[in-house]
Amino acid sequence: MDRIEAMTPGQEKLKEALKEDIFSIVGIFGPTGVGKSLFALAYGIGSVSEGKYKRLIVIRPVIDVTTGKELTVAESGPLFMELSKQYVTDVLSGLMSWEEVEKLIREGKITFADSHYLKGRTFDDSIVFIDDAQSMKLESLIEAIVRVGKNSKLIVAADPIFQALRSKHQDPTSVIREILAGEARAAVIDLGIKDIVREGARMGLRLLMEYMLRTRKLTDTEQKVLEVVKLKSPDADVITVLDVGKLATNYGISLEHVPNYLVVVKKEHLGRLVGKGGERITSIEKELNARVRGVELDTDISELIRAVHPVSWVWKRVVDVDFKGAYIFVEVEEGVLGAFVGQRGSYVRFLDAITRELFGIGVKVTTSSKESKPASEKKPKKSKKSS
Repeated sequence: MDRIEAMTPGQEKLKEALKEDIFSIVGIFGPTGVGKSLFALAYGIGSVSEGKYKRLIVIRPVIDVTTGKELTVAESGPLFMELSKQYVTDVLSGLMSWEEVEKLIREGKITFADSHYLKGRTFDDSIVFIDDAQSMKLESLIEAIVRVGKNSKLIVAADPIFQALRSKHQDPTSVIREILAGEARAAVIDLGIKDIVREGARMGLRLLMEYMLRTRKLTDTEQKVLEVVKLKSPDADVITVLDVGKLATNYGISLEHVPNYLVVVKKEHLGRLVGKGGERITSIEKELNARVRGVELDTDISELIRAVHPVSWVWKRVVDVDFKGAYIFVEVEEGVLGAFVGQRGSYVRFLDAITRELFGIGVKVTTSSKESKPASEKKPKKSKKSS
């Protein structure tokens, strides 16, 4: 663990939670590329090597990405073990050699378990690491957890954001997260997109978001708006159109404070939508006799939420916006919570409806005592390359 540098505040929290003996369970929830597997495996192998625990049990579903089918050890035989070994060596590349990993496996200090065949087993004096829990059925996930015995530590890692974006109906990780959050000796670490240190992961997440929006079925009204936008701004790459006005009416929000339609375009295409002097967007609004607002699609969705929130000034008091756990978390200064949430929570329910319509992910609001620049004005710090 000491050979891995935490590159973000979220990773630092994760590192400390893993090392803290008071926690017998650590739940790690966040998108791919934030270091969930790296930190968990490094901690597990380090603890076993030091004699703190007798063995590291790795439970991770092996998925055929072309069919989506989960392979079992009974079906795939030696291939199951080979793929499991490759996973460990890939994650720990640069920290451990293949020979070192094999030695620990031969000594029984690292073992791999198939979640389909756990009945009757008990893992005492062990670290049990369940990875990619979002790809497991809830029944298998619970079965793995109940196998954890005495003097053991459980680590569960999952990517509920990826699961939500893929529109899966069953969401075992959200259920497990809520259960763990109420356990006295459990630490729940929510990592967000700002904790991603692998550039390919950030790009992949953005492409998945774009795919979701491009394949989203438009209503007749949204389709008509899209046709007008394409006519007036033919070189703008429009990803989707959302009828914000319809949702606003459902939550009793005046159309004086929100746009009638939101147009989401590809990055660096907002200028093409609006026009040099705003002439294109003006022409679109005149044709539709409605207010239109455009935003560029990005993994940082601060501007999207800012574009549809009914109170414009409150954005100056927003500290942070990020995907965390299974939600989009908006952190605001304490004094503006009421203005952001709205009467009886109407504004937040309105935002929640918008983000669920677009991404299948809801919104939660938290408070912070920190004073900060608006989320849209923040620039991410440059960081070193992670191990």
